[in-house]
Amino acid sequence: MSIIQPMLAELDQEAETLKRHVEALPEDKLGWKPHEKSWTLGQLALHTVQMPGNIAEMLQLDGVPVPDFPPPPQPANRKELLDTLKGGLGKAHELLGGMSDEKLMQEWKVLKGDQAVMAMPRAAVVRGIMLNHIYHHRGQLSVYLRLLNVPVPTTYGRSADENPLAGM
Repeated sequence: MSIIQPMLAELDQEAETLKRHVEALPEDKLGWKPHEKSWTLGQLALHTVQMPGNIAEMLQLDGVPVPDFPPPPQPANRKELLDTLKGGLGKAHELLGGMSDEKLMQEWKVLKGDQAVMAMPRAAVVRGIMLNHIYHHRGQLSVYLRLLNVPVPTTYGRSADENPLAGM
C-alpha cells in the first residue's frame, strides 16, 4: 500500500463529517460572523471545503510563495459549498492518489523570495497542512453553529445535540 492511500481514506472519512457540518449551516446566516476580526460563516466554510483540492494542487509544485491569505469570497449557498467539497475531494484523489511514495517523501517548500521559510516532505504537508487544518476549521464551524443556536452535528462521538449511538 502506498503512503497516500491511508491519508486519502482518512480524508474521505473526515469529509463526511465536514459535509454534515456544512449541511447544518443556515443559509440565511452565511454572512454572520462572531467577531469583527472573524471571517463570516460562509467564508470559513468555503475556506475549509476548498482545502483538499487547493492543497493537492499546491503539492504538484516543488514550492509556493508565502501566501497572503486574503479572505475567501462569500459563497452564495450551501450547494456551492457542498459542490466545492465534492470537487476538491475528487481533485485530491486524482492528484495525490497517483503520487508515488518517492514523490511524497520529497521536500516541498514555502518560499519568501529564494529563501525557504518552511520545508517538509509532501506527505507531511498532507497530514499537517491539509488534514489537520481541515479539523481545525471544522472545529471553528462547530463553534459558529453553537453560537447561532444551530444543532451541532456529531464529529467523533456525540454532541450535545446528536448522539449517533442512541438506540443501539
